[in-house]
Amino acid sequence: MKKLTIFTPTYNRIKLLPRLYKSLKAQSSKEFIWLIIDDGSTDGTNELVKEWQKENFIEIQYEFKQNGGMHTAHNLAYDKIKTELNVCIDSDDYMPFDAIEIIVNKWKVNDNQNIAGLIGLDALQNGEIVGTSMPHNLETSTLHELYSQYKVKGDKKIVLRTDIVNKYPRYPEFENERLVPLGILYLMIGQSYEFLLVNKPLCTVEYQADGSSKTILQQYRRSPRGFAHARLIELKYNTRYTTKIKNTLHLISSAIFLRDYKLAFKSQFPIFSFLLIPGGVLLNIYIRWKTRA
Repeated sequence: MKKLTIFTPTYNRIKLLPRLYKSLKAQSSKEFIWLIIDDGSTDGTNELVKEWQKENFIEIQYEFKQNGGMHTAHNLAYDKIKTELNVCIDSDDYMPFDAIEIIVNKWKVNDNQNIAGLIGLDALQNGEIVGTSMPHNLETSTLHELYSQYKVKGDKKIVLRTDIVNKYPRYPEFENERLVPLGILYLMIGQSYEFLLVNKPLCTVEYQADGSSKTILQQYRRSPRGFAHARLIELKYNTRYTTKIKNTLHLISSAIFLRDYKLAFKSQFPIFSFLLIPGGVLLNIYIRWKTRA
């Protein structure tokens, strides 16, 4: 069996997928399966993938599902993955030619069962690192520690051990909502495991105007239950007071959107919610104003 599954959630990205496919065909290592999770596309993605499967350059697995959002595509991917490692490469991104080789070679030397996977770099198309590199003298860390303790900035590429992913609950799927923040899984894993650090680009990214990173305020409003779920997990595991304040403000705002005011006090720190009610109300007003029709 191959070592790694690259899984790609996609929704009507038929114009972008060929670039990713081209980069996967050019990989210096073929130790991977490409799992495409089609989140309800209506643009002919399925027919394009059939043509690629006929070419047989790389092993491609295709799964179609009704549209439910990125986190539901991750849930299905984790249900289907059989390889030791997995990594998500979005439909608008692609991989440097040696990314798979870097991942596989780095993993070969690991014999520590307390390592949950790898953390590598994202890069822009011009080669510039997204945010900052990781400390060069640091071999292992959690994603949370990289950001909070070592002041690393920017998105990073997470390669996960499949058996460890399966120890944790799938993302909840709420009716009429399309987003649960993916980072809560990495935060929970980081309570028990660390990651090997790879200070090399594993993914080349391009942020789309219609991507979730550009529509975060709309998502706060459209998926309040999903964000409230994430805020409660953040409040449980994050120890920094500034982070607790931020998440409490957002929890209050989500509770207002849901008209479920008791939700604001379900964290382990209800006193924070009581003290921050005015700020949470102002945040909710701000989100409504910025996302008004």
